[in-house]
Amino acid sequence: MTPGLVIFDCDGVLVDTEHTTNTVISQNLARYGLAITPKDCLSLFVGGTMEAAGHQAQRLGADLPENWLSEIYSEMFAVLKQGVAVIDGIVAALDQLEALGVPCCVASNGPEDKMDVTLAPSGLLQRFEGRIFSAHRYDTAKPEPELLLIAARHMGVAPEHCVMIDDSPAGVIAAKRAGMRAIGYDDQDDAQRLEKHGAEVISHMHDLLPLLGFQPQVG
Repeated sequence: MTPGLVIFDCDGVLVDTEHTTNTVISQNLARYGLAITPKDCLSLFVGGTMEAAGHQAQRLGADLPENWLSEIYSEMFAVLKQGVAVIDGIVAALDQLEALGVPCCVASNGPEDKMDVTLAPSGLLQRFEGRIFSAHRYDTAKPEPELLLIAARHMGVAPEHCVMIDDSPAGVIAAKRAGMRAIGYDDQDDAQRLEKHGAEVISHMHDLLPLLGFQPQVG
């Protein structure tokens, strides 16, 4: 069955921010006594909120200041403003979904001001105007399902007719809890981390349309 709504995560699905942000986190935490690689940061923190990442870092031994959350966002934004790449194939996929009349929106654990920085240069921010749902605005984050259910209600589509595209276990779990189909995006040759939570996994966005039940358009 083809979907009535496709919900996209932002970081790692629309824009390639993960390596950049995890490098910033790694360098920052090293200053506070926690030696951790960007790859480890990706494994530990991907798909969660930065507040949760801070708490986890403290449990691992980081001595973080009270203003750490504002500090880490400031450092991230400074680097992200230098530019981020759009995920290969995502614009073509969005173009085809639009041509087919399939509504799309964004549901992210990231704050809106971060998405303003990462999505605006490519035009994706304007493309999704009025259809971006941030955990920071609604005070609920993946893996809890409510953010996705809020997006579905706003878009007027029943959960069972929605598909969530996410690159993190948290997003896949949220989709399953919401009663939605979950498609995992993995370009790191680690599909099992998403499959074990019930996702169908793709490694390139050109595989998305066929998996949704549409014939990809050529040209």
